Amino acid sequence: MTATAQPALPPLPTEPGDLPYAFAEAFNSGDLAAVDRLFEPDAVFVTRPGHSVTGDERRLANAEFLALGIPIKLTLRHVYVHQDVALLIGDYLIEGTAPDGTPVHDRGSATDVARRGADGHWRYAIDNPSGIDRSNAG
Repeated sequence: MTATAQPALPPLPTEPGDLPYAFAEAFNSGDLAAVDRLFEPDAVFVTRPGHSVTGDERRLANAEFLALGIPIKLTLRHVYVHQDVALLIGDYLIEGTAPDGTPVHDRGSATDVARRGADGHWRYAIDNPSGIDRSNAG
C-alpha cells in the first residue's frame, strides 16, 4: 500500500496585502488546515458584531463556512501598515447554493488586523468579516 501525497500548501504571505488572497485560495480549496495556518494561534474571529471566538471555536467557525462548499470572492480596498501590524479593509462575497439546497448570499466589508511574525510572514490576528456592518449600531 502506498501513501497518497498531500498537495503542497502555498507559501505564507510576506506582504500584508497578499494575506486576503491567500485566504481566498485556501478557503476555496476547502482545506481547513490551509485556512488555519493563515491565523496566529490565538487569533480572534468575529462571528457577528459583538461576538468573537478563538482557538478551537475559531477553527470550528471557519469549518462551518468551508462546509458551505461555495467559493469566496474578495476585493482588497485598503492596506494600512505600521511596523509589524496591518489593517486590511476589503469586500467579500459568498454566493451560491449550500449542499442542502439552501441559497447563500453572504457579503460584507471586512476590517481585519494582520501581524508579521518573527518568520516574516503575515497572519490574521483579528478576522472581522462584518467589520463595518452598522446594523447593530446604537
